[in-house]
Amino acid sequence: MKFRAADIFVRFRKKSQRKGWTGFAWRCLDRIGPVTRSSPFRRAIQIVCLIVFLDSFFRVCWPYADHFTANTFSDKETTPVELFLLIDPLVGLSTAVASRVFNWPTLWWLIGILAFCILAPRAFCGYFCPLGTLIEAFDWSIGRRFRRWHVADNPTGLAKPLSWIHLKYYLLFAVIVTSAGGVLTSGFVSAIPVLTRGLLFSLARIQLAAIKGPNQLGPAGVELYFSLALFGVVFLLSLKGRRFWCRYVCPSGALLSIVNLVRVGERKVESSCINCNKCVEICPFDAIESDFTTRELDCTYCQTCGGECPTQAIKFVTRWNRVELKIEDDPPVQPRPISRRGFVAAGLLGATAAVAARTVLAGNDSDSSDRPLRPPGSVPEAEFLDLCIRCGECFKVCPGPVLHAAGFEHGLESLWTPVAHPEHAGCHQDCTFCTQVCPTGAIQPLTLPVKRATHMGLAIVNATTCLPFDEENREECDLCFVECEQAGYHAIEMRAIELPVDRVELESQGFSEFEIDEMSTIRAPFVDADQCTGCGICTYRCYTKYVKQDNRLTESAITIAAQNEHRRLAFPTAPGGLGEPDT
Repeated sequence: MKFRAADIFVRFRKKSQRKGWTGFAWRCLDRIGPVTRSSPFRRAIQIVCLIVFLDSFFRVCWPYADHFTANTFSDKETTPVELFLLIDPLVGLSTAVASRVFNWPTLWWLIGILAFCILAPRAFCGYFCPLGTLIEAFDWSIGRRFRRWHVADNPTGLAKPLSWIHLKYYLLFAVIVTSAGGVLTSGFVSAIPVLTRGLLFSLARIQLAAIKGPNQLGPAGVELYFSLALFGVVFLLSLKGRRFWCRYVCPSGALLSIVNLVRVGERKVESSCINCNKCVEICPFDAIESDFTTRELDCTYCQTCGGECPTQAIKFVTRWNRVELKIEDDPPVQPRPISRRGFVAAGLLGATAAVAARTVLAGNDSDSSDRPLRPPGSVPEAEFLDLCIRCGECFKVCPGPVLHAAGFEHGLESLWTPVAHPEHAGCHQDCTFCTQVCPTGAIQPLTLPVKRATHMGLAIVNATTCLPFDEENREECDLCFVECEQAGYHAIEMRAIELPVDRVELESQGFSEFEIDEMSTIRAPFVDADQCTGCGICTYRCYTKYVKQDNRLTESAITIAAQNEHRRLAFPTAPGGLGEPDT
């Protein structure tokens, strides 16, 4: 059994003789670069995957207008917007280890991509990963102009002695150790979460400001710049070499490299090799040694080298396929062994990070009134932090947006997790979008009727600033009541409260008993905790009118606290939504 895709394109290129439209196409590929010319199939798949990803992120997860229906999101979605997060292998593995929960939807995707990579080693990296495609685009447009900064891929007389070539394995081990300690760190370094969060904090903010106005943007705090810096480093590393992040750093790629140990396919070099060195020069993953043998753990089966080989000496065959292999007089190059010290250091670093996140740097405890306000359908806080990979999909799809990324105010472990900010918008009663896109189950899928009955918090009236309660600037106001009624929750009622008046003085002035009763009472809002879902629509309207527009208050007179919540057990039952909320 042979995989002849590269051979077919070599023959087709020679047969076309670069004439007519076919020749024009090949000349265009030549100008784009030899990697594109030598592996057009791979390039086509990469471009399609990138288009699907960008379409899902910027069109399907569009900042919706004020008027939408519960089906607006599903009508636009052709492929699951969380698809690439699901096929990132480190996402499924790390969340299962951290939460001690078998999230079968995620695990089935993990098993599927690993099984596929047994047939096509590291195909996720070479073909499907949109971050890898963007890095290659950066390499082609910018990175190649800084070749003098590139590290030596094959130092003369040395067999890959560079200290960073196994960094991705140490990083992977550190992520697994922190996950075993109950602290999920894969979202900081895993390929697709890094990409989605980086785009969320960069281009998506521009998109949101252009469509709904800059006032809808969340605050640009340290956490935002930290994420942008991490995102920028992923690309700037390419100044040190092609796809440097993918080759040496990415822990998702490291996990797939381990699967290469049980691969079915293999790259082999026949005796017709003429030692032209073109395969070594063109390999995008630096997986070919100076003696033309393959570093199997790093080969992505992209077949680029086969497309460039002038003698078609490179074959991609099954491991048991016998071909007449190239024989070298010199002893084969021995790869640099993985350091045990590196694994020990990575394990200690991971364990230290887990302990620090759980203790020294932990945020407010569960009894605090300042806990983060999570989206409806969220699992209990401890499990939520073990499942949320900080990908930002829920922020992007939120139509308010009411969801924003947490900073350091709730502790390091909550960094970049979704927190509701009702002063920016209320959680719309007809929206379940965030519950549909979470890839790990940190936010459980909800049907619309269940979502409307799910408590994400509790509205609390501030009696010192609410106008009907304010003794100095008292006046009638039922804004929060009206908004709650229009939303269909009926959680706020207006009750009469007594005002301090001099009844004797008023009687002496000729006012009737009925008139005095009216003058001595005023209606004020009271919240019914059983009916309030904590959607924050009342907070948003109060903040918009009295803080932003009238400048009468410094903060909203009605706020939402993380109390009276309905937190749900992770993955309890059936498809199509959950049943009654679990408090």
